[in-house]
Amino acid sequence: MPKRFELEPSQLRAECDPEVFPFKDTREVEPLFGVIGQKRAVQAIDFGLNMKCAGYHIFVTGAPGTGKTTIVQDLVKQHAKKLKAPDDLCMVNNFSDEYQPKTVSVASGTGMRFCKKVSKLIQDLKKELPEALSSESFQEKQSKIKNKYSEMRKVIMDSLEQKALAKNIQISKTSSGFQTEPLVDGKLITPEEFQRLPKQQQEQFEKDIHAIQEEIESTFQEANKIYLAYQSEMEKLTRKTALDVLQDHFIMFRDEYRGRKGVLSYIEALQSDLLDNIDNFIPTGKKQESSEEFFKRYRVNVLVDNTGLKGAPVLFEPSPTFHNVFGLIEKRAVLGSVITEFSMVQAGSLLRANGGYLILEIDTVLMNNFVWETLKRTLQNKLLYIEDIPSGSGNMTASLRPEPIPVDVKVIVLGSYDIFQSLQNFDFKFNKIFNVRADFDYEVERDHKTVQQYAGFIARVCKEENLLPFTAKGVSAIVEFGEKFVSHQKKMTLRLGSVAGILKEADYWARNDGSRLVEEKHVIKAFTEHRFRYNLYEEKIHESYTEDTILVDVDGEVTGQVNSLAIFQIGDYSFGRPSRITAETFMGKEGVVNIEREANLSGKTHDKGVMILSGYLGRIFAQTYPLSLSISITFEQSYGSVDGDSASSAELYAIISSLSGIPINQGIAVTGSVNQKGRIQAIGGVNQKIEGFFEVCQVKGLTGKQGAMIPTANVKNLMLKKEVIRAVEEKKFHIFHVATVEEGIQILTGVPSGIPDMDGRFSAGTVFGKVQEKLEKYFKQALKFRKELEL
Repeated sequence: MPKRFELEPSQLRAECDPEVFPFKDTREVEPLFGVIGQKRAVQAIDFGLNMKCAGYHIFVTGAPGTGKTTIVQDLVKQHAKKLKAPDDLCMVNNFSDEYQPKTVSVASGTGMRFCKKVSKLIQDLKKELPEALSSESFQEKQSKIKNKYSEMRKVIMDSLEQKALAKNIQISKTSSGFQTEPLVDGKLITPEEFQRLPKQQQEQFEKDIHAIQEEIESTFQEANKIYLAYQSEMEKLTRKTALDVLQDHFIMFRDEYRGRKGVLSYIEALQSDLLDNIDNFIPTGKKQESSEEFFKRYRVNVLVDNTGLKGAPVLFEPSPTFHNVFGLIEKRAVLGSVITEFSMVQAGSLLRANGGYLILEIDTVLMNNFVWETLKRTLQNKLLYIEDIPSGSGNMTASLRPEPIPVDVKVIVLGSYDIFQSLQNFDFKFNKIFNVRADFDYEVERDHKTVQQYAGFIARVCKEENLLPFTAKGVSAIVEFGEKFVSHQKKMTLRLGSVAGILKEADYWARNDGSRLVEEKHVIKAFTEHRFRYNLYEEKIHESYTEDTILVDVDGEVTGQVNSLAIFQIGDYSFGRPSRITAETFMGKEGVVNIEREANLSGKTHDKGVMILSGYLGRIFAQTYPLSLSISITFEQSYGSVDGDSASSAELYAIISSLSGIPINQGIAVTGSVNQKGRIQAIGGVNQKIEGFFEVCQVKGLTGKQGAMIPTANVKNLMLKKEVIRAVEEKKFHIFHVATVEEGIQILTGVPSGIPDMDGRFSAGTVFGKVQEKLEKYFKQALKFRKELEL
C-alpha cells in the first residue's frame, strides 16, 4: 500500500495541550460572561436593538443548544440598562362610556402612588363632603335660599287667594289637588244650597270658578318655575360648596401631573363626575350599600408597575398564550351570567414590555391560536387592544373594549431556520415586520482566544452551578470534546448546553470519587458513562457482528465485495458499523440495478448516488463502444431503509472489482461519496464510522492489515478515540485518505488502477485494463449474439 495515502497518528486528532492554560484549576480563571464567537449574530442583534425605524424586529435562528436564548437575554439586558425606564400605565374609568376604559401614563414607578392618591381622595371626600354639606354656614345659606323662594311662592299664592276671595270663591287643598268652592256671605255652601241659588247667580259662580281655575293653573306654573329656580340655586350652592372642598385636592393633582395630558384629562373628568354624583357621598341607610358599589368607578387599575426597574424592561414569555401576551379581561359570575369592569383588566407581557423588549419562542407562539396574527397587527399599528378571544361558551358577557393603548416595544423571536424560511416564503407580512435576522453558528474557529474563552465558560458554569473546579487537564479534555462534537480539528462546538451537561456529569463522577478537583479522568468517565446510558442498541448491533449474525469479513480478499461504513442514528446519538456491499456484473443492457430501490428500501439520495455510478463508468469505459452489461448491487443483510450517498464510492469499488476479477482487501472499510468525474467527496460521521469498524475488527482480532479509507476532504474532521490512535501508532490499524476512485481502488486491491493512453486504452495488468478487457468481451459477445439472432 502506498505510504502517501496513509495518515500519521498526529493527523487523527487535534489535542489540546494543558500547558496553554496559565492556571492550576478554574478557581484562578475569570468567569466568562461574554459570548464565544457568534460575531455575525451579535452584530445583527446590536443593529436590531439600535435601529429605531418601524419593522426592524429581530428573528434569531440557530441550532438547539447554542445558548442563543441565554445570549440574547444577556445582550438585550445589557442594552436595556442604558435606556430610561418607561412610564407606568394605569387603566381608569371612562365616565362618558364605562365600556371603553382609558389608559393613562404616569412616571416610572409612580403608578401605585397615583392609585393610592385617587383612592385617598375618594376616602377623604366621603368624610369632607358630608361635613361641608351639613355645616352651619351651608345650612344658613340653604335657609336663606329656601326662605327667599318660600316668600316668592307665598306672594303668588296669597295673590291667588285674594283674587278668589274677591269673587267669593275659596281655594282648598285636597289629596287630589286644589278645589274651588263658592262662598255666600263668607260661608261655604253645600251643593244642595248651590242648587237653590238663582240661576243667574249659579252661572256667575261657574264663570268665576272657571276663571279662578285658569288662574290656579297659571299660578302653579309660576310656582313650578320658582321651585325649579330654587332647586337650581340649591344645586349651585351644593356644587359650589363641594367644588370648594374639591379644589384644594385637585390643585395638588394638577401641580403634580403637569404635562401629563392623559392624567389631567382624567382629573377633569373625575372632578366633573364627582360633582354630578354628590348625593352618593351622603350615606342614608340602604343607599350606603349601593354607594359602595358605585365608588368602584373611581378605582385606578395599575396595569404596569415599573417600580424598582433600572433601564428598559426585558421580558421573556415562556408561555405565549393569547392572554399571557396581550392581556386578560377577567369575569365575575352574577345571576347566571358573567360581568366585568375596567378594574378586572390585566396587562400581558407585551404591555409590560412596553418601552423595552419582549423575547418569544416562535414554535410556542405558532402553537397558540390567534397569537401570531394579533402580534403582527399590534407591531404594525403600534396599538394594543386588550380584548377577549372567541370562547364558544355561549355565556352572556358584559361587553368591555378598552381604548387601544399605544405601544413601542422591540420583539425578539427565537426559532429554527426551517420556520424562518417558511414564514419568509409564505407570510407576506413577516418580511415587513422582522427585517433583522440574527443567525447563531453552532461552531467556532479553534484558536488561542477561543480556547481560553472555553476555560472562562467552564469557570462560569462551575461558579453558577456550584461545581468543583476543573484542572488544566480537565479543561483540555473539555476543549477536545468541543472539537469532537463538531468533528473538526480546527473548530469547537458552540452548543454550550451540551458542554455544560458534560461539566455537570464530570463533577458528579469527581465527587463520587471523593476528589476536590475535576480531572481529565473524570471528564473521560463522564463521556463513557454518557455513552453507556445511550448505547444499548449499539451493543445489540455489535453482538450481531461478534456472533456472525451479520456477516462481515475483516480479513482476506473477495471479488465484488467491499465493507462500507454506515451510520446508525437514534435521536441525538449516532454510531458507526460496517455494512457489506456486493456487486455482480454480467452481460445485458439494464445498466446498474439497485436492489434496495427495487425493494423500496432506498432513499432518494442513495438512488442518486447509484445513478452517478453509471455516469462514471460511461465516462471511463464507454468512449469508443457502448456498455453491454448489467450490474446488480446491494447492501447485504439490510432490512431497513437505506439513504445517503456516502456508500457510493464503496459501491463503485465493488463493481470495478467484479468487472476486473481482482479481489478487494476485506480488512479495509470504505466511506465517501463519488461524483461522475471520479472525485471522492466528503461525508458526515467520519469518526463514528471509523470507530465502529475498529470495534468490529478489535473483537474479531486485529491483524495489522486492517483499516479504514476516507475522503481526503474529511481528514480535517478526524477526532478519533485515543484507543484507535494507539492502534495506529502500533501499526495494528491504518487510516487511508483518497481523493479519487483511482487512488481508492489501488489501496483496496494493491494493483494500480491504470493510466489511459492517447486512445483511451489502459495498460494490461492494471485494474482498469482488466475492466476494459471484460467490457470488450461483453461487447463482442453481444455483437455475435445479435448476428446469430438476425440469421
